[in-house]
Amino acid sequence: MPFITYLSGLLTAQMLSDDQLISGVEIRCEEKGRCPSTCHLCRRPGKEQLSPTPVLLEINHVVPLYTLIQDNGTKEAFKSALMSSYWCSGKGDVIDDWCRCDLSAFDASGLPNCSPLPQPVLRLSPTVEPSSTVVSLEWVDVQPAIGTKVSDYILQHKKVDEYTDTDLYTGEFLSFADDLLSGLGTSCVAAGRSHGEVPEVSIYSVIFKCLEPDGLYKFTLYAVDTRGRHSELSTVTLRTACPLVDDNKAEEIADKIYNLYNGYTSGKEQQTAYNTLMEVSASMLFRVQHHYNSHYEKFGDFVWRSEDELGPRKAHLILRRLERVSGHCSSLLRSAYIQSRVDTVPYLFCRSEEVRPAGMVWYSILKDTKITCEEKMVSMARNTYGESKGRYYLTIQVSPF
Repeated sequence: MPFITYLSGLLTAQMLSDDQLISGVEIRCEEKGRCPSTCHLCRRPGKEQLSPTPVLLEINHVVPLYTLIQDNGTKEAFKSALMSSYWCSGKGDVIDDWCRCDLSAFDASGLPNCSPLPQPVLRLSPTVEPSSTVVSLEWVDVQPAIGTKVSDYILQHKKVDEYTDTDLYTGEFLSFADDLLSGLGTSCVAAGRSHGEVPEVSIYSVIFKCLEPDGLYKFTLYAVDTRGRHSELSTVTLRTACPLVDDNKAEEIADKIYNLYNGYTSGKEQQTAYNTLMEVSASMLFRVQHHYNSHYEKFGDFVWRSEDELGPRKAHLILRRLERVSGHCSSLLRSAYIQSRVDTVPYLFCRSEEVRPAGMVWYSILKDTKITCEEKMVSMARNTYGESKGRYYLTIQVSPF
C-alpha cells in the first residue's frame, strides 16, 4: 500500500495516540515533493492528484531497532540476528566481544572467517614532513569492538629502482609487536601508538630515520589476527627528498677546479682535481658542475674541460656519477640559489612492557599490550630552492602508486 495510506491506518487505529505510543518513534508529515509518475503505488484510488512523498524531517532519538519490539522473545531473536549480521557477516553468533562462527563459515585453511579482518590504510603522518632520509607512516587500528582480534601488523619496506628486480628483492619485513615494540629491531626504525579524536581508537606509527636520499621506496602493510589470518595489503610508494647540498661549498669547489684547470695542469693538479670531484656526492657534483658552467663556461664547459684536463677515462668515471641523480632532483639542483636548513621534529617512541612468548604470537592481542611511550626528537635536514636570494621554495615528491 502507499506509505500515506499506511500512516492513515496507524492513526485510525490510534497506535500513535498519546495513550499508546510506540517507544522511540515519532512521525510528523508534511507535503514536500511528489512521487514520480512511474510509481503506480503512489496513486490514490479515485484521486487524480498524486500522493505526497514522505520526507524525513529530523532524528531526535536513536535506539536499536530491536528495542522497538514489545515481545521479549521476538526482541531477543531480532537482536541476535542484527548483531550477527553486523559483526559476524550473518554466519555466526556474538558471544561477549567475539564471534562464534557457524560450521559453514570456515575457509580453505580451516580457519573461521565469519568475522572479517578489515584492511588497514597506510598513510604518511601529517605531523612529520618527509625529508631526504626520514619518513613517518601511520595507520588506524582496524580491530573492531566485536569480532576478530588483531595480533600484529607486518610492515614491509624496500627500495625500488631500475637496478633491482622487484620480484626477487622482497625488502625487509618488520613485525610491529615482535621487532619494533620489543626493541629488537634496528635503531633506524621506531614505533609509536597514540589515540585519535576518539579515545577508543588507536593510531599506530612507524618512523624510518635512515633512508637513502632521492630513493623510491615502497611500503606495504597488512594486519594479522589471533587465528593467523592476513588482511588485504595497503601500500604507499614515495620518493625521498633530494640529498642535502651545501651550496657555498659547491661553489668553492667549482672555483677550486677552475683554478686547477686554468693554464698548464701538472700531474699533481690533475690528481687533486680528480680526487676532489670523486669525494663529493653525486648531487654535490651536479651542483659543482652548475656553478662551474655559470661562472666559467666561456672558457669551456665543465664536461669538455674535465675530458681535456683529466683524460677521457678519468672524466668518464667522474661524469657517469651524475646519472645517479634523478630527473626531479636534477631540475632542482639547477636552481639559482639553494639554502639548507635543519628542522627538529618530535615523534613517539614506544616500547612494550611485557615479553610476548615465542611461538604464541597469534594468541596475543596487540591492543591489550602494555606499552611505555616517550617523546623524542629527530633532526631533519632539508634543502630549500629559489630563483633569487631570500625567496625559496620546498619541494616534496610523492609518487602516485
